[in-house]
Amino acid sequence: MSKINLDAVDRELLGRLQRDGRATVGELADAVSLSTSPCWRRVRQLESGGVIAGYHAHLDREAVGFGVLGFVHLTLHEHTPATMAAFEREIAAAPQVLACHNLSGRFDYQLEVVAPDLQAFSDYVRTTLRSLPGVREISTNFVLKEIKRTHVLPL
Repeated sequence: MSKINLDAVDRELLGRLQRDGRATVGELADAVSLSTSPCWRRVRQLESGGVIAGYHAHLDREAVGFGVLGFVHLTLHEHTPATMAAFEREIAAAPQVLACHNLSGRFDYQLEVVAPDLQAFSDYVRTTLRSLPGVREISTNFVLKEIKRTHVLPL
């Protein structure tokens, strides 16, 4: 996606929606000194233009039973398009994988994985990840303390 030019009003709307996706059009309009109709049109344009990708509820992972957060670094045997695509398809379908990034450097991929407990995390790594197409090396890290997590981009 190409970069979209955003003016100060767009940035303010986006910042407020990032912090509170349930803000009403009236609240947003007041915050940016617009009437509701032009404000609503701007939000719709940001949605249709792909700037706003969606709205969601932010859950507390521990409150819903995921006590372990870990990072898994993986290296593949080979870097052919077919091997990478097969691996990425499997990871994209895994609900416990919150994020997957293709990296530069020593490892090919970094996964952010949740599990109810250490045993479940270990089982997932040993039985599922090790059997995925092309996996050569796996390294894991557990989060001891989460210092910061945000979804708010610095606009």
